[in-house]
Amino acid sequence: MTGIPTNPKHDFQEDVDTLESTEQSCSLIVWNDEVNTFEWVIETLVEVCGHSEEQAEQCAMIIHTQGKYAVKHGDYDTLKPMCDQITDRGIGATIEVMSEF
Repeated sequence: MTGIPTNPKHDFQEDVDTLESTEQSCSLIVWNDEVNTFEWVIETLVEVCGHSEEQAEQCAMIIHTQGKYAVKHGDYDTLKPMCDQITDRGIGATIEVMSEF
């Protein structure tokens, strides 16, 4: 059988989803409570999250008035140890996956 290609090329385009990132963007949420002082929350944000004193104060005020606040954004593996350190200090914190839309 001559003249018949054994591996013909197809002239079509496949519909393929492209994975842009393997890491989801997350937020580290700190929750308001009636137990911890502003000073303790501010100190924690400075020491654990690397915030400046002013940034930590602003975050603490938002946490107090809004009930919660995303104090840090990043991938899960980066935020998880921070979340653990914050909760180890008696402050409520969670990690939430940020919506893509």
